[in-house]
Amino acid sequence: MNLTKRLLLSLAFVLPVTTAAQSISQSQIEQFKSMPRAQQEALARQYGVDLDSIASSASQQNERPQNVNVVEPVNAISDEERERARQERDNNEEQDRKNGGLKPYGYDLFVGSPTTFAPVTEIPIPNNYTLGPGDVLRVQLWGKENQQLELPVSRDGTISFPQSGPQTVAGLTFDQARQQIKKRVSEQYIGVQASVSLGELRSMRVFVLGEARNAGSYTVSSLSTITNALYVSGGIKRTGSLRKIQHKRDGKLVGELDLYDLLLAGDTSDDNRLQPGDVIFIPPVGDRVGIDGEVYRPALYELKGGTNLQELVNLAGGLTPQAYPQLVRIERNNDDFLRIIAEANLTTPKGRQAKVKPGDRIEVASISDITGQYVEVKGAATRPGRYAWVPGMRVSSVIQSLDNDLLREADKRYAAIVRTEPETDTVSVINLRLRQALDNPGGENDILLQEKDQFLIFADEGKVSAKTSDRNDSEQEEARRRNMAAAEVEETDYSRFSREALFAPVLQRLKAQAKPGAPQQTIQVTGPVRYPGEYPLPASRQVSDAIYVAGGLKDSASLYTAELARFGVDEEGTGETRIISLNLEAVMKGEASAALKSRDRLLIKSIPEFAQARIIELDGEVRYPGQYTIRNGETLRDVIERAGGLTENAFPEGAIFTREKLRQLEAQRLREAEERLQGDLVGVQLEGNDFGGQNAERTQQVQDLLEEVQDSRPVGRMVINLAAVVGSDDYQPIRLQDGDTLTVPTIPQAVSVFGEVQFPTSHLHSEGLTVDDYLERSGGPTRQADEERVYVVKADGSVMLPEKSRWFGGRSQQLAPGDTIIVPIDVDRLNQLELWSNVSQIVYQMALGAAAVGNL
Repeated sequence: MNLTKRLLLSLAFVLPVTTAAQSISQSQIEQFKSMPRAQQEALARQYGVDLDSIASSASQQNERPQNVNVVEPVNAISDEERERARQERDNNEEQDRKNGGLKPYGYDLFVGSPTTFAPVTEIPIPNNYTLGPGDVLRVQLWGKENQQLELPVSRDGTISFPQSGPQTVAGLTFDQARQQIKKRVSEQYIGVQASVSLGELRSMRVFVLGEARNAGSYTVSSLSTITNALYVSGGIKRTGSLRKIQHKRDGKLVGELDLYDLLLAGDTSDDNRLQPGDVIFIPPVGDRVGIDGEVYRPALYELKGGTNLQELVNLAGGLTPQAYPQLVRIERNNDDFLRIIAEANLTTPKGRQAKVKPGDRIEVASISDITGQYVEVKGAATRPGRYAWVPGMRVSSVIQSLDNDLLREADKRYAAIVRTEPETDTVSVINLRLRQALDNPGGENDILLQEKDQFLIFADEGKVSAKTSDRNDSEQEEARRRNMAAAEVEETDYSRFSREALFAPVLQRLKAQAKPGAPQQTIQVTGPVRYPGEYPLPASRQVSDAIYVAGGLKDSASLYTAELARFGVDEEGTGETRIISLNLEAVMKGEASAALKSRDRLLIKSIPEFAQARIIELDGEVRYPGQYTIRNGETLRDVIERAGGLTENAFPEGAIFTREKLRQLEAQRLREAEERLQGDLVGVQLEGNDFGGQNAERTQQVQDLLEEVQDSRPVGRMVINLAAVVGSDDYQPIRLQDGDTLTVPTIPQAVSVFGEVQFPTSHLHSEGLTVDDYLERSGGPTRQADEERVYVVKADGSVMLPEKSRWFGGRSQQLAPGDTIIVPIDVDRLNQLELWSNVSQIVYQMALGAAAVGNL
């Protein structure tokens, strides 16, 4: 109770004086709070103390400045910021183009901007750390008394030690404050020892000015350094210097940071720790020089002081293995403001010490490709590339196995060797029979190689096509394997190994080196060879070798004759073309020879009508239906006889004979009619609706007719009299074509009624019934029917049109089984459209199609 009274007396006297508030210890306040509320109020009334003031004082003693996030979380970028970023990016790209693609070095360190700032505080505190308001000291007491204290540094720079009064620590280093607290505890607390550590850190405000991306004042952690503040401000603009970042305090220069030391050597010795009110000033960028070529980091580098060529190369990461240090080009401005080019040799001390100037552009040249002592393999090889050449090397020294050294899809019969003559720098092509060369190492075909020879290994397009076909046949299995594989190797593009692709640069070189007296050494092979195209002229100049290079003859090639077109100049100096006929069989057997010359064009002729299978399909009531191969000039009657003739149930009057060319013609006519109808429909719609709604009715009718045309399918039927074809010698013979079909139906029993009737259907044929009778059985014509133009499609596809004398009027017209009655639409009701000329052929075609379908 005495302690409580002393506490309240102290509170009563010191509360009016804010500076003495630190005399109340935290333990005393906690003891007062532990009392019941009634006892607190009674003591407060007795000593005239306000409880709210006590609570407020206690909260003030525990209060410390709060850390403020430097950069608030950004959930969305404003349109203004996005536009500014886009303009900055465009400006940077434009500047890079002006610099030949070189970018300033080091600015990517601050790519992007932080979304929030959370400084790392759980790190060892250096002994020279200076304490200030807002820091928290953690004191652990042990021994006679065990206690964990958190003592914040108040705004007046003191901490409130329990039962000991305030102690000033602001301005002291952490090590000094720790020693003072330990000493005070040892003096005032008998048998108690103390351990002091630093808890939460204070925050402070610094300024980032100059060429910062977002210049301004920032609140950072007390442990923040210059680079921390630079990162918070978004980094440095390209117009700012990376090598002369100034650290100022109270208007005086404290230090200077060179970010190149950090970027190139990881040196942070100049990355000073900040204090409240410090200023980081980024001056404009200094002189720059660009370096390109065979260095590891081509870029624009900022100079600092005098820099020589070797130092600049070191900044760029050094020379690559492909660098040619004896030639370094320096492009710079002279005194007359003109661009000049100088050269330096980095292998000499003078070249290494050569000074670089602002605006220079230095390019380190690269060594050329290997100058010799190699042969190269290109194309469909398992291990393409360059191989060391030694004297006496042959083809079998490089390609040792057709199975192991070549891809499965490679052409293992033929390869080419492209040879460059060192004295004239011209190329020539040596044709290689690859299989024979490997079967007999050291033989005639195992050619001796020279430096820089190139092997061209071609893909066999036949194998590639077969592989593609197999892949299509097993598409589901392949998809399953792709799903099971974690990473699938990209499929090889064999087209780049074709003769055309690999020979293209060789042919271009041969054409470029042609001159008078040394004509272009190329030929062309066309016709039924495996790979027709343009090829280098064989060294043997033999036709058989040219055919071998083109992959050989196909089985459709004619051995009786071939043509050789030769281009030359006549006696008057005018170009002329001669045609030379060849006996190809004798040439291939070696019994005759024909020497090829520059630009010759060899034409291999095909066997006429070789393996051209023309087929007609017989279906329905024939003795042996199926697909029959027809000979040239064979007639329909001949094929029916080969098929055993017609059966007893055949109905020849309703036979359907279709031809593919006719079907294509009908399809074209239907497309043209559809386009015309669409144009007429647009015309009706543009007229708008009238008072009686007749235009709307016409529009609907045209739309219905258009839909019928769109739904109709071309048949390609040709009307024939099959009974006369089979039984009469006087009937015109029908010469067959590939794709013809003949369908012979069974004897029908129905008559069909289509078109504008109430119920289109088929009726059982009855003797004596006329057209009007069948129309009546189908419910009669509709309102849109044109009764004046009713016609009948006979079973054989022929059409019977009405006569001017109304031939239906006598009721005497008899119908046969399989006939079809067509009731067309009354196009005269559409009086503002001239549709009859447009749709008459369409209706006719649809009628034929309907008759064909009805008789199948």
